[in-house]
Amino acid sequence: MPKQESQEQVQQIPLSEIRPFRNHPFKVVDDELMQQTIDSIMQVGILSPAIIRPAPEGGYEMVAGHRRLHAADLAGLKTIPAIVRELTDDEAVILMVDSNLQRETITPMERAQAYRMKLEALKHQGKRVDLEDKSTSTQIAQKLSVEKVAEEAGTSRDQVRRYIRLTELLPEVQEKVDSKEIAFSPAVELSYLTHDEQKQFLEAMDYSQNTPSLSQAQRLKKLSREGKCTQEAMFAIMSEEKKDELDRITLKSDILRKYFPRSYTPLQMQQTIIKLLEQWQKKRQRQNER
Repeated sequence: MPKQESQEQVQQIPLSEIRPFRNHPFKVVDDELMQQTIDSIMQVGILSPAIIRPAPEGGYEMVAGHRRLHAADLAGLKTIPAIVRELTDDEAVILMVDSNLQRETITPMERAQAYRMKLEALKHQGKRVDLEDKSTSTQIAQKLSVEKVAEEAGTSRDQVRRYIRLTELLPEVQEKVDSKEIAFSPAVELSYLTHDEQKQFLEAMDYSQNTPSLSQAQRLKKLSREGKCTQEAMFAIMSEEKKDELDRITLKSDILRKYFPRSYTPLQMQQTIIKLLEQWQKKRQRQNER
């Protein structure tokens, strides 16, 4: 542990003097986990101090501890235990990202924005090294930055790059990625569409009432590169029937209900249908044996 950090002292800092980290990519949500944090604070207090840094305009900027800050406010506390640390912008970004990537629930777009912010900070640090050491090229520094993000996140370089691609999506498309209306892999392919094409894609998605498969997203990407990604082409691709839909048989409940008592649950209806089908199959087998 660096000598500076080992000598740091925990201080009680008024909540009113702490502002959120600029462009903080992680949402602070009032969910069940937040309520658990509030309950814990009311019972035993805040055991792990937040890390903050002095803000140029006065007061402090939160670096690590946004959820604790919010929970402390909801619990009625006026101060929060915190370590005040002098950090450069790059150091603060890296610490903020690393402390939040340990959270249990992170949305794809939170992870994407965090990877991008950390990568930019590492690349910026690499550029400063370049000024001191001309033997290190910017390209090598950037490659090493991606490797560092991947290694410290416990993933691959390709996966880091794929997540960062998601930041090229329009906010409306990003929302559909976080809500799981659009899966991760198709979303990566859609990130190569221009913003105008992405707007038209959303219209095509809404019109067809379909979510894009990986194959559809890849074809849209190919059309975009060829300059042929027209609205008509998008509507045609998104209106296709997918193979799994062609193989699926759907029986609407209002059709089935007239054959069953009102008291029957969907499970009882399913069990009865399976039983009747088994009887029908046995009857056919007997007929074929004659």
